[in-house]
Amino acid sequence: MTQYAHPETLVETSWLSEHAKDPNVRVFEVDVDTSSYDQGHAAGAIGVNWKSDLQQQPVRDLLDKKQLEEFLSKNGATKDTTIVVYGDNNNWFAAWFFWLLKYYGHRDARLVNGGRAKWLAEGRPLVTERPSFQRSEYRAQGPDASVRALRDYVLEKVTGNGTKIIDVRSPKEFAGELLAPENLPQEGAQRGGHIPGAQNVPWATAVAEDGRFKTADELRAIYEGKGLARGTETIAYCRIGERSAHTWFVLRYLLGHDRVRNYDGSWTEWGSLIGVPIEKS
Repeated sequence: MTQYAHPETLVETSWLSEHAKDPNVRVFEVDVDTSSYDQGHAAGAIGVNWKSDLQQQPVRDLLDKKQLEEFLSKNGATKDTTIVVYGDNNNWFAAWFFWLLKYYGHRDARLVNGGRAKWLAEGRPLVTERPSFQRSEYRAQGPDASVRALRDYVLEKVTGNGTKIIDVRSPKEFAGELLAPENLPQEGAQRGGHIPGAQNVPWATAVAEDGRFKTADELRAIYEGKGLARGTETIAYCRIGERSAHTWFVLRYLLGHDRVRNYDGSWTEWGSLIGVPIEKS
């Protein structure tokens, strides 16, 4: 991992096994399948429902600053806590939570390389007990608008000024043949296609067969081969922002691109907006 730009943002399953219960560590499991946590999880891990815990209700938006502070305070975290996140689907929503933590300025956030699948593949123990912690007083920073792209910002960049847009969905979604991954209901947008000028680099391209991230050299070949050079502004998007958060993590923390934004409105927003351009291929 030392080849990565920020290897400190990744930990292995062995590290998680040894440190999950350290006093200054909080571990969160965030799964696409919100029932997985109750079926068994790493000892010490806190279950996070991405639908109800990490979004405002009923407004579609991220938690605001006070809401994140309340969520982390009730789980005993402070600004100095090492927050470690893992989940299923090779860390889709774990990466989204990591991105949310960085949006609000948390210094020491880390992903578990390989996520839940690697933990299970290694036969590591699962528990069903939910941990509890003494309440803290978490104080967030920011938000840091430089890591997020909103729709008007994206529309401005579509006209072209050197910004690269990367669509991390599957090729069929990019082409407009599907509105969502094949295993999910085909809903969420009025039209299929992609943002004009976007490059299609599916998020899973960054992941090796064992679920861990590919080497830095392999990742550079993938993304720089698409013209995504360091120093160039890049906007990543998918359907609802979680797969693109995964790619945002790869570009920002593994490859060291310092001008990367996640468009979390993604295709469910863009594909239903009136008056915005769409391409199909």
